[in-house]
Amino acid sequence: MPVLEKITVADFRNIRLQELEFSPNLNCISGNNGEGKTNLLDAIYYLSMTKSAFSSSDRYNFRYGTSSFSLCGTYRMENSLESRFSVRVDASGEKKVRRDDKPYGKVSAHIGVLPVVMVSPEDISLVSESGEERRRFVNSVLSQMDREYLSSLQQYNRLLQQRNRMLKETQVDRDLLSVFDSRLQAYAVPVFEARKKFAEDIRPVISEYYGMLSGGSEQVDVRYRSDLEKGGLSDLLSSSFEKDKILKYTSVGVQRDDFEFTMGDWPIRKCGSQGQQKSFLVSLKFAQYEIMKRSCGVAPLLLLDDVFDKLDMNRISNLLSMVSSSDFGQIFITDSNKVRMSGVVDRITDDRAYFEVSSGEFRACGGQQNDDLPEND
Repeated sequence: MPVLEKITVADFRNIRLQELEFSPNLNCISGNNGEGKTNLLDAIYYLSMTKSAFSSSDRYNFRYGTSSFSLCGTYRMENSLESRFSVRVDASGEKKVRRDDKPYGKVSAHIGVLPVVMVSPEDISLVSESGEERRRFVNSVLSQMDREYLSSLQQYNRLLQQRNRMLKETQVDRDLLSVFDSRLQAYAVPVFEARKKFAEDIRPVISEYYGMLSGGSEQVDVRYRSDLEKGGLSDLLSSSFEKDKILKYTSVGVQRDDFEFTMGDWPIRKCGSQGQQKSFLVSLKFAQYEIMKRSCGVAPLLLLDDVFDKLDMNRISNLLSMVSSSDFGQIFITDSNKVRMSGVVDRITDDRAYFEVSSGEFRACGGQQNDDLPEND
Protein backbone atom coordinates (compact mmCIF):
# COMPACT_ATOMS: atom_id res chain seq x y z
CA MET A 1 0.00 0.00 0.00
CA PRO A 2 1.23 3.56 -0.64
CA VAL A 3 2.56 5.19 2.54
CA LEU A 4 3.32 8.92 2.61
CA GLU A 5 6.74 9.20 4.23
CA LYS A 6 7.42 12.88 3.63
CA ILE A 7 5.62 15.89 2.21
CA THR A 8 6.84 19.33 1.13
CA VAL A 9 4.19 22.04 0.83
CA ALA A 10 4.94 25.47 -0.65
CA ASP A 11 2.47 28.37 -0.82
CA PHE A 12 -0.63 26.18 -0.48
CA ARG A 13 -3.47 27.94 1.37
CA ASN A 14 -1.88 29.39 4.55
CA ILE A 15 1.20 27.11 4.46
CA ARG A 16 4.24 29.08 3.26
CA LEU A 17 6.85 26.31 3.27
CA GLN A 18 6.69 23.10 5.28
CA GLU A 19 8.46 19.75 5.16
CA LEU A 20 7.11 16.98 7.38
CA GLU A 21 7.86 13.30 7.94
CA PHE A 22 5.03 10.98 8.97
CA SER A 23 4.36 7.76 10.83
CA PRO A 24 3.31 4.88 8.55
CA ASN A 25 0.43 4.24 10.95
CA LEU A 26 -1.42 7.05 12.76
CA ASN A 27 -0.69 10.78 12.44
CA CYS A 28 -2.51 13.23 14.72
CA ILE A 29 -2.63 16.96 13.95
CA SER A 30 -3.95 19.41 16.55
CA GLY A 31 -4.39 23.18 16.67
CA ASN A 32 -7.05 25.84 16.90
CA ASN A 33 -9.58 26.29 14.11
CA GLY A 34 -8.25 28.26 11.16
CA GLU A 35 -4.56 27.52 11.85
CA GLY A 36 -4.01 25.06 8.96
CA LYS A 37 -4.92 21.52 10.06
CA THR A 38 -7.39 21.01 7.22
CA ASN A 39 -5.04 22.66 4.72
CA LEU A 40 -2.40 19.99 5.37
CA LEU A 41 -4.92 17.20 4.83
CA ASP A 42 -6.12 18.92 1.66
CA ALA A 43 -2.52 19.08 0.40
CA ILE A 44 -2.26 15.31 0.89
CA TYR A 45 -5.60 14.83 -0.87
CA TYR A 46 -4.44 17.06 -3.72
CA LEU A 47 -1.37 14.90 -4.29
CA SER A 48 -3.71 11.95 -4.88
CA MET A 49 -6.58 13.57 -6.79
CA THR A 50 -4.81 16.57 -8.44
CA LYS A 51 -7.52 18.83 -7.03
CA SER A 52 -8.70 20.16 -3.70
CA ALA A 53 -11.30 18.33 -1.64
CA PHE A 54 -12.97 21.70 -1.04
CA SER A 55 -12.23 24.31 -3.72
CA SER A 56 -13.46 23.89 -7.27
CA SER A 57 -11.02 26.58 -8.45
CA ASP A 58 -7.28 26.49 -7.85
CA ARG A 59 -7.13 30.25 -7.36
CA TYR A 60 -8.40 29.69 -3.81
CA ASN A 61 -5.45 27.39 -3.09
CA PHE A 62 -2.70 30.00 -3.64
CA ARG A 63 -1.28 31.47 -0.46
CA TYR A 64 -2.22 35.14 -0.26
CA GLY A 65 0.06 37.27 -2.43
CA THR A 66 1.56 34.33 -4.38
CA SER A 67 0.99 33.18 -7.96
CA SER A 68 1.79 29.46 -7.70
CA PHE A 69 1.89 26.55 -5.28
CA SER A 70 3.68 23.22 -5.27
CA LEU A 71 3.28 19.94 -3.43
CA CYS A 72 5.74 17.07 -3.32
CA GLY A 73 5.33 13.74 -1.57
CA THR A 74 7.67 10.78 -1.14
CA TYR A 75 5.69 7.54 -0.93
CA ARG A 76 6.69 3.98 -0.19
CA MET A 77 4.72 1.97 -2.71
CA GLU A 78 3.35 -1.57 -2.46
CA ASN A 79 6.56 -2.96 -3.99
CA SER A 80 8.49 -1.34 -1.08
CA LEU A 81 10.17 1.04 -3.50
CA GLU A 82 10.04 4.81 -3.02
CA SER A 83 8.35 7.08 -5.56
CA ARG A 84 8.24 10.87 -5.60
CA PHE A 85 5.07 12.61 -6.77
CA SER A 86 4.74 16.34 -7.35
CA VAL A 87 2.09 18.82 -8.44
CA ARG A 88 2.74 22.43 -9.40
CA VAL A 89 0.04 24.94 -10.35
CA ASP A 90 0.68 28.50 -11.54
CA ALA A 91 -1.56 31.55 -11.94
CA SER A 92 -2.39 30.65 -15.54
CA GLY A 93 -4.00 27.45 -14.28
CA GLU A 94 -1.36 25.20 -15.82
CA LYS A 95 -1.01 22.06 -13.75
CA LYS A 96 2.13 19.91 -13.91
CA VAL A 97 1.91 16.46 -12.34
CA ARG A 98 5.02 14.28 -12.20
CA ARG A 99 6.09 10.90 -10.89
CA ASP A 100 9.79 10.56 -10.23
CA ASP A 101 10.30 13.80 -12.20
CA LYS A 102 8.57 12.36 -15.30
CA PRO A 103 5.40 14.18 -16.40
CA TYR A 104 2.20 12.23 -16.99
CA GLY A 105 0.83 12.25 -20.53
CA LYS A 106 -2.57 13.16 -19.05
CA VAL A 107 -3.28 14.42 -15.55
CA SER A 108 -6.14 11.89 -15.30
CA ALA A 109 -3.59 9.05 -15.65
CA HIS A 110 -2.49 9.82 -12.07
CA ILE A 111 -5.96 9.27 -10.57
CA GLY A 112 -6.02 5.99 -8.67
CA VAL A 113 -2.25 5.65 -8.32
CA LEU A 114 -2.42 6.99 -4.74
CA PRO A 115 -5.92 6.00 -3.53
CA VAL A 116 -7.29 8.28 -0.81
CA VAL A 117 -10.42 8.64 1.31
CA MET A 118 -11.21 11.89 3.12
CA VAL A 119 -13.79 12.42 5.87
CA SER A 120 -14.52 16.04 6.80
CA PRO A 121 -17.29 18.31 8.15
CA GLU A 122 -17.93 19.34 4.54
CA ASP A 123 -19.41 15.86 3.98
CA ILE A 124 -22.65 17.06 5.55
CA SER A 125 -23.45 18.41 2.06
CA LEU A 126 -23.86 14.77 0.98
CA VAL A 127 -26.93 14.65 3.22
CA SER A 128 -28.23 18.22 3.07
CA GLU A 129 -27.50 19.35 -0.49
CA SER A 130 -28.61 18.32 -3.99
CA GLY A 131 -27.84 15.14 -5.89
CA GLU A 132 -24.90 16.91 -7.53
CA GLU A 133 -22.90 16.53 -4.30
CA ARG A 134 -23.66 12.81 -4.09
CA ARG A 135 -22.78 12.27 -7.76
CA ARG A 136 -19.49 14.12 -7.21
CA PHE A 137 -18.74 11.82 -4.28
CA VAL A 138 -19.49 8.64 -6.25
CA ASN A 139 -17.49 9.95 -9.22
CA SER A 140 -14.46 10.56 -7.00
CA VAL A 141 -14.65 6.98 -5.70
CA LEU A 142 -15.22 5.21 -9.01
CA SER A 143 -12.65 7.32 -10.87
CA GLN A 144 -9.95 6.03 -8.51
CA MET A 145 -10.95 2.41 -9.10
CA ASP A 146 -12.02 2.27 -12.74
CA ARG A 147 -10.25 4.08 -15.59
CA GLU A 148 -13.01 3.06 -18.05
CA TYR A 149 -15.55 4.77 -15.81
CA LEU A 150 -13.51 7.98 -15.68
CA SER A 151 -13.05 7.97 -19.47
CA SER A 152 -16.75 7.27 -20.13
CA LEU A 153 -17.81 9.99 -17.70
CA GLN A 154 -15.48 12.55 -19.29
CA GLN A 155 -16.70 11.68 -22.80
CA TYR A 156 -20.34 11.79 -21.69
CA ASN A 157 -19.93 15.22 -20.08
CA ARG A 158 -18.24 16.62 -23.18
CA LEU A 159 -21.04 15.37 -25.46
CA LEU A 160 -23.67 16.62 -23.02
CA GLN A 161 -22.19 20.14 -23.13
CA GLN A 162 -22.30 20.05 -26.95
CA ARG A 163 -25.91 18.81 -26.96
CA ASN A 164 -26.95 21.56 -24.56
CA ARG A 165 -25.33 24.18 -26.78
CA MET A 166 -27.30 22.82 -29.76
CA LEU A 167 -30.55 23.05 -27.77
CA LYS A 168 -29.91 26.77 -27.23
CA GLU A 169 -29.83 27.43 -30.98
CA THR A 170 -32.84 29.03 -32.70
CA GLN A 171 -33.18 26.11 -35.10
CA VAL A 172 -32.31 22.70 -33.65
CA ASP A 173 -31.07 20.10 -36.14
CA ARG A 174 -33.03 17.03 -35.01
CA ASP A 175 -31.01 14.61 -37.16
CA LEU A 176 -27.69 15.84 -35.78
CA LEU A 177 -29.14 15.72 -32.28
CA SER A 178 -30.08 12.05 -32.75
CA VAL A 179 -26.43 11.29 -33.56
CA PHE A 180 -25.43 12.87 -30.25
CA ASP A 181 -28.17 10.87 -28.52
CA SER A 182 -26.79 7.52 -29.67
CA ARG A 183 -23.24 8.52 -28.73
CA LEU A 184 -24.41 9.70 -25.31
CA GLN A 185 -26.07 6.34 -24.72
CA ALA A 186 -22.82 4.50 -25.50
CA TYR A 187 -21.04 6.37 -22.69
CA ALA A 188 -24.02 6.50 -20.33
CA VAL A 189 -24.36 2.71 -20.07
CA PRO A 190 -20.96 2.01 -18.40
CA VAL A 191 -21.53 4.98 -16.06
CA PHE A 192 -24.98 3.68 -15.10
CA GLU A 193 -23.78 0.10 -14.63
CA ALA A 194 -20.78 1.14 -12.51
CA ARG A 195 -22.90 3.37 -10.26
CA LYS A 196 -25.54 0.65 -9.88
CA LYS A 197 -22.94 -1.93 -8.87
CA PHE A 198 -21.27 0.54 -6.50
CA ALA A 199 -24.57 1.16 -4.70
CA GLU A 200 -25.19 -2.60 -4.43
CA ASP A 201 -21.68 -3.25 -3.10
CA ILE A 202 -21.58 -0.43 -0.58
CA ARG A 203 -25.03 -0.92 1.02
CA PRO A 204 -24.16 -3.86 3.31
CA VAL A 205 -20.77 -2.37 4.20
CA ILE A 206 -22.31 0.94 5.30
CA SER A 207 -24.81 -0.96 7.42
CA GLU A 208 -22.03 -2.98 9.07
CA TYR A 209 -19.89 0.07 9.89
CA TYR A 210 -22.85 2.06 11.15
CA GLY A 211 -23.73 -0.82 13.46
CA MET A 212 -20.18 -0.90 14.87
CA LEU A 213 -20.09 2.86 15.33
CA SER A 214 -23.56 3.37 16.80
CA GLY A 215 -24.21 0.09 18.58
CA GLY A 216 -26.69 -1.10 15.96
CA SER A 217 -29.65 0.93 17.21
CA GLU A 218 -30.80 2.10 13.74
CA GLN A 219 -30.95 0.67 10.20
CA VAL A 220 -29.43 2.72 7.37
CA ASP A 221 -29.54 2.21 3.60
CA VAL A 222 -28.47 3.63 0.22
CA ARG A 223 -30.67 3.55 -2.89
CA TYR A 224 -29.58 4.44 -6.41
CA ARG A 225 -31.99 6.39 -8.61
CA SER A 226 -31.42 6.89 -12.37
CA ASP A 227 -33.44 7.79 -15.46
CA LEU A 228 -31.84 4.79 -17.14
CA GLU A 229 -33.90 2.50 -14.92
CA LYS A 230 -36.82 3.49 -17.18
CA GLY A 231 -35.15 2.46 -20.46
CA GLY A 232 -32.40 3.19 -22.98
CA LEU A 233 -31.05 6.73 -23.01
CA SER A 234 -31.56 7.23 -26.76
CA ASP A 235 -35.28 6.56 -26.40
CA LEU A 236 -35.53 8.78 -23.33
CA LEU A 237 -33.76 11.63 -25.12
CA SER A 238 -36.01 11.25 -28.15
CA SER A 239 -39.14 11.35 -25.97
CA SER A 240 -37.94 14.43 -24.12
CA PHE A 241 -36.93 16.39 -27.24
CA GLU A 242 -39.80 18.89 -27.18
CA LYS A 243 -39.34 19.50 -23.47
CA ASP A 244 -35.57 19.88 -23.87
CA LYS A 245 -36.05 22.34 -26.74
CA ILE A 246 -38.19 24.55 -24.49
CA LEU A 247 -35.87 24.22 -21.49
CA LYS A 248 -32.77 24.60 -23.71
CA TYR A 249 -30.91 21.87 -21.83
CA THR A 250 -30.98 18.05 -21.55
CA SER A 251 -33.50 17.00 -18.92
CA VAL A 252 -32.80 13.24 -18.79
CA GLY A 253 -29.62 11.20 -18.38
CA VAL A 254 -27.06 10.08 -15.84
CA GLN A 255 -26.28 13.73 -15.03
CA ARG A 256 -29.55 13.58 -13.03
CA ASP A 257 -28.70 10.42 -11.05
CA ASP A 258 -29.07 10.50 -7.29
CA PHE A 259 -28.33 8.34 -4.25
CA GLU A 260 -30.87 8.32 -1.41
CA PHE A 261 -29.53 7.98 2.13
CA THR A 262 -32.15 6.63 4.51
CA MET A 263 -32.59 5.63 8.14
CA GLY A 264 -35.57 3.40 8.84
CA ASP A 265 -36.95 4.19 5.33
CA TRP A 266 -36.85 7.96 6.04
CA PRO A 267 -34.36 10.43 4.51
CA ILE A 268 -31.51 10.92 6.97
CA ARG A 269 -31.53 14.67 6.32
CA LYS A 270 -35.06 14.81 7.80
CA CYS A 271 -35.04 12.19 10.56
CA GLY A 272 -31.40 11.95 11.66
CA SER A 273 -29.90 13.91 14.55
CA GLN A 274 -26.53 15.63 14.08
CA GLY A 275 -24.81 12.68 15.76
CA GLN A 276 -26.68 10.15 13.61
CA GLN A 277 -25.91 12.07 10.42
CA LYS A 278 -22.23 12.28 11.40
CA SER A 279 -22.17 8.56 12.21
CA PHE A 280 -23.76 7.77 8.84
CA LEU A 281 -21.28 9.94 6.93
CA VAL A 282 -18.31 8.35 8.71
CA SER A 283 -19.79 4.91 7.94
CA LEU A 284 -20.27 5.92 4.30
CA LYS A 285 -16.64 6.97 3.99
CA PHE A 286 -15.39 3.87 5.78
CA ALA A 287 -17.48 1.77 3.41
CA GLN A 288 -15.91 3.71 0.53
CA TYR A 289 -12.53 2.82 2.03
CA GLU A 290 -13.42 -0.89 2.18
CA ILE A 291 -14.74 -0.98 -1.40
CA MET A 292 -11.67 0.85 -2.72
CA LYS A 293 -9.33 -1.43 -0.78
CA ARG A 294 -10.93 -4.49 -2.35
CA SER A 295 -10.85 -3.02 -5.84
CA CYS A 296 -7.37 -1.45 -5.76
CA GLY A 297 -5.77 -4.29 -3.80
CA VAL A 298 -4.10 -1.76 -1.47
CA ALA A 299 -5.25 0.24 1.54
CA PRO A 300 -5.98 3.89 0.64
CA LEU A 301 -4.71 6.76 2.77
CA LEU A 302 -7.41 7.75 5.25
CA LEU A 303 -7.79 11.45 6.10
CA LEU A 304 -10.08 12.17 9.07
CA ASP A 305 -10.67 15.90 9.45
CA ASP A 306 -12.41 16.98 12.65
CA VAL A 307 -14.38 13.71 12.83
CA PHE A 308 -14.80 13.89 16.63
CA ASP A 309 -17.15 16.87 16.38
CA LYS A 310 -20.80 15.90 17.07
CA LEU A 311 -19.80 12.42 18.32
CA ASP A 312 -19.97 11.36 21.96
CA MET A 313 -16.93 9.75 23.56
CA ASN A 314 -18.33 6.25 23.15
CA ARG A 315 -18.61 6.69 19.39
CA ILE A 316 -15.19 8.35 19.25
CA SER A 317 -13.64 5.34 21.01
CA ASN A 318 -15.49 2.97 18.67
CA LEU A 319 -14.28 4.94 15.66
CA LEU A 320 -10.63 4.94 16.71
CA SER A 321 -10.76 1.26 17.66
CA MET A 322 -11.99 0.56 14.14
CA VAL A 323 -9.30 2.57 12.34
CA SER A 324 -6.48 1.25 14.51
CA SER A 325 -7.14 -2.32 13.35
CA SER A 326 -4.92 -4.03 10.78
CA ASP A 327 -7.62 -3.49 8.13
CA PHE A 328 -6.58 0.15 7.77
CA GLY A 329 -3.37 1.60 6.40
CA GLN A 330 -1.87 5.03 7.03
CA ILE A 331 -4.22 7.46 8.78
CA PHE A 332 -4.20 11.23 9.38
CA ILE A 333 -6.52 12.70 12.05
CA THR A 334 -7.11 16.35 12.96
CA ASP A 335 -8.78 17.71 16.07
CA SER A 336 -8.79 21.10 17.80
CA ASN A 337 -8.79 19.32 21.19
CA LYS A 338 -5.35 17.73 21.62
CA VAL A 339 -6.21 16.32 25.06
CA ARG A 340 -9.27 14.53 23.72
CA MET A 341 -7.46 13.10 20.70
CA SER A 342 -4.26 11.96 22.41
CA GLY A 343 -6.16 10.62 25.41
CA VAL A 344 -8.04 8.19 23.17
CA VAL A 345 -5.24 7.49 20.66
CA ASP A 346 -2.61 6.71 23.30
CA ARG A 347 -4.80 3.94 24.72
CA ILE A 348 -5.09 2.29 21.32
CA THR A 349 -1.59 2.34 19.81
CA ASP A 350 2.00 3.37 20.44
CA ASP A 351 2.69 3.63 16.71
CA ARG A 352 1.63 7.24 16.17
CA ALA A 353 3.02 10.72 15.60
CA TYR A 354 1.70 14.06 16.87
CA PHE A 355 1.90 17.46 15.22
CA GLU A 356 0.73 20.89 16.33
CA VAL A 357 0.00 23.78 13.97
CA SER A 358 -0.15 27.54 14.42
CA SER A 359 -0.57 30.01 11.53
CA GLY A 360 0.32 27.38 8.94
CA GLU A 361 3.51 26.24 10.72
CA PHE A 362 3.68 22.66 11.97
CA ARG A 363 5.93 21.04 14.55
CA ALA A 364 6.24 17.46 15.74
CA CYS A 365 5.33 16.95 19.40
CA GLY A 366 4.29 14.28 21.92
CA GLY A 367 0.81 13.14 22.92
CA GLN A 368 -0.96 13.99 26.14
CA GLN A 369 -2.66 11.38 28.28
CA ASN A 370 -5.80 12.37 30.19
CA ASP A 371 -8.13 9.81 31.73
CA ASP A 372 -10.78 12.39 32.60
CA LEU A 373 -11.86 13.24 29.08
CA PRO A 374 -14.79 15.60 28.69
CA GLU A 375 -17.93 14.43 26.93
CA ASN A 376 -18.41 15.92 23.46
CA ASP A 377 -21.88 17.40 22.92
